[in-house]
Formats: sequence, structure tokens, C-alpha cells
Amino acid sequence: MAATLDNRTTSITKLERERFEEVRSGEKDIRTLCLGCASLKVKMEHPLFEGGLCSGCKDSFLDNYYLFDDDDGTQMYCAICSDGMEVFLCDVTGCPRAFCYFCVEKICGKEELDKITAKTNWNCFLCEPEMCPAPLRVRQDWHQRVQALFAAPDPIEYDPLVIPPPLPLAERRPIRVLSLFDGIATGYVALKNLGFDVELYVAAEIDCDAVRVSSVHHSDITHLGDVQKISRKKLNELGPFDLLLGGSPCTELSVANPQRKGIYEGSGRLFFEYYRIFEYLKPCEADSCSHNGSRPFFWLFENVMSMTSNVRSTISRFLQCSPVVVDAFQVSAANRRRYFWGNLPGMSRSLVPLPGDRVTLQECLEPNCGRTAQFNKLRTVTTKQNSIKQTKAALFPVVEELGIDDAPPRGDILWCTELERVFGLPKHYTDVNNMSKQNRQRLIGQGWSVPVVRHLLSPLKDYFKCVTALPSAEATS
Repeated sequence: MAATLDNRTTSITKLERERFEEVRSGEKDIRTLCLGCASLKVKMEHPLFEGGLCSGCKDSFLDNYYLFDDDDGTQMYCAICSDGMEVFLCDVTGCPRAFCYFCVEKICGKEELDKITAKTNWNCFLCEPEMCPAPLRVRQDWHQRVQALFAAPDPIEYDPLVIPPPLPLAERRPIRVLSLFDGIATGYVALKNLGFDVELYVAAEIDCDAVRVSSVHHSDITHLGDVQKISRKKLNELGPFDLLLGGSPCTELSVANPQRKGIYEGSGRLFFEYYRIFEYLKPCEADSCSHNGSRPFFWLFENVMSMTSNVRSTISRFLQCSPVVVDAFQVSAANRRRYFWGNLPGMSRSLVPLPGDRVTLQECLEPNCGRTAQFNKLRTVTTKQNSIKQTKAALFPVVEELGIDDAPPRGDILWCTELERVFGLPKHYTDVNNMSKQNRQRLIGQGWSVPVVRHLLSPLKDYFKCVTALPSAEATS
């Protein structure tokens, strides 16, 4: 239940003690205080609990709320102050929340801290809001508040993006796509699942294993290699393009990486390669909403939510729009929250599973193999092998009957075919060139969730020619 994190806060200040004592005695209203530092300069309401956040604590919350430990999937920082050295971890299976000792003591008092410390198993305040000790009170609509906070527009007001009107059926042409940082061509898979007539799909990717996978399944993809070597001349030779896709590497952008270099160094600066090509391809405003001899142009850029608010604002400033938040858990068997920027119609609409979507882990497991899912949904699957195990106890997601007399069931990780189903990929999609299991997970973990991309791209059916859709991952499993 308890854990120690190498974070910032080392003690409760005298001011914090005094002000929260006044709250407990009824002299102060908790809504007038920042729950993180007891400042009276409240900038916004805390999304989880009654009370506020000052400007500095708001920034910390935005930067750290979606930071999870790769080893056990729990929050790396306190859910109240987004800080904390020693924390309580919730013992409810699937709950990743952490609450630091300092917040519990300063807000609720030393007696409440001692009560929680004495417990062998502890259910956190969000899992049992009715047991939340005064004066801490859980907001009933905290789920919606968190979603709204991260989907909120950037401080800069951007002009509304120009979205072309739909085309008459007779005027719709096959789509021409340029995909940067293409990976294993999940964008192509989504387009084909939607039934688009893809006239040209050009991919920029330098990972040899990823290129092998996409080449084996999609021989009509044109590969360009390194995005940094794509010139305006080459784009003019291959164009025009109707759709620009891309999600630059997140390693230098995610605050989960303590050695990150940010957006201006290392692989982080590859975002500007996307921006450079975006500037090449986008039409002038007069043409972007007209079909008098011109083609409609759409674009989509994706990256992780665990970036700092400054990095998010930088990307938004260059792309001139705020991102939407999309979580794959609504259409798949795994959590996967991501930011998406773009001018696709209806990007902020609700994500709804379609017939054939496998939205529970059990649906993704190989049938008739004695395999039973221990969880309904997985936490975010990354390139690291240990991300398959669940909760801070590192539990196996699957229990397997061995079919041997007196042999007890054993825990197991996901097979590659099952992981492919979680991401909406066809069965054996990454089974190429005798690739290792570790490499297959790496490629899948770097990619997009096909049902999410399908959801975002589906409005383009009103603009481009479609043919009979290819079998989905459900049909090919």
C-alpha cells in the first residue's frame, strides 16, 4: 500500500498546517485554498476534490496527472498535489491512484494519517468517496472535470480551422496519403477497414522491422525512409496529397522520461519535421474550402498526454489549434490516452464502439485455449515488456488452464496475436521475418490503436471515394 517516490516535497510548511487547521475548525472554507500548497491565490477548482489549485499547482497537475510508473502502472505523483515523496497506493484492483502522506496529514489531520497507515489494505478516496474524511470531499463529476481540463483549449485563442464542405458522390476521388513516422502502417489498416479507395500511400519510416511488417502486408505502400530527407521537390513529384498523418517520437516529450531533452532537442525536434511538411502541403485558405479544381486537404498529428503544458502549447501554437483527448479504452481492451491535433470533421465527438470491436480483454484472447482474462481492461501498453503485467502487484493479465491432471492454472502474459487484437490489428500482423516476441510488442506498443484512428478518419468518407471494405481485425482473427 505504501511507496516512496523520489519527488520534490520534503515537509509540510507552517503556513499549510495553520490554514488547513482553520479549515477543519470551520474558520476557513476549503474552496478558498489551493489543496496543493494552501495558497489563497486559487486559479481554478481542483478537478477531483472540493477546493482549488493555484497557478503553479495547476501546472504541476497538468504535467503529472497522467504519469504512471512503468513497473506497476500506479501514479508517479499524488492525485491531490501532483507532488509527494511517500505515498499511499490504492489497493483496489485496477486503480492507479496515489495520495501522499503530506496531503492526507495537512488536509485531514494526523489522526487520519495514522488510521490509513495502520491498514493492511486501503481503498482510496476516489474508490470509496463516501469514506472520504472531512474536510476532503470528492467531486461527484470528477471524471468529467478531468476530461474537460485536459481537453481545454490553450491560453492562446486560435482561429477556427477551415473544414471543407462534403463532396457530392460523383466528385469523390481516391485518397492520396502521406504518413510520417508511419510505424507498421496502422493508418493504412484503418483506411482500408473503412473501405477507402487508396490511390497512393507514401510512408516515411526508418525502423527496418516496422518497414518489413508494412511491406509484407501492403506492397503498394511507397516508402521514403527518413522524414528529414524529404524535400519539397520530392513532395511535388509524388503529390498532391489529401491527407497528412503523423505522430513524432514521444521519448523526449514525455515527463515519464527523466532524461528527456524536450521538443527542441534529440528526437523531440522531429515534430518540426512534421510541421515543415505540413507547411509545404497545406493549401492557402482560399483553396482549402473550395473544390474549384482543388482537392480538400486534411491532417492529423498525435502524441502522448504525458507531456508538459509548455510542450503542448508549443505544438498547438505551431499547428494553430488545440488538441482533443481520445482514449482507446472506449473502443478497445486497453487504456491509451492521446492528444490529437487536426482538421478532421467531428474530432471531438464521442467515441463509440462498432460491431466487431473487441472492448474487453477476454474477447482478445485466443479461443479454446483455456485462457481466462483477469482484467476487463489493460493499463496502457508500451514498448516495455513489463507493461503487460497489471497493477502494482505485477499480476499476470491471463490465467491459463494447462489441461494436465492436477496441474494448477498458471498466470501468463498476452500472446502476440492477442496483443494485436487489443490494438485492432489483424491476427499475425507482426509475425514477419521470424521476429522476436519482444520486437513485436515494441512495434505494436509504438503504434496507434486502429479503432481510434478509424473513428477519427471515418468522416472523410464524405470526401473521398470508397470501395468494399477489407475484412476487419475481427474477421481475420
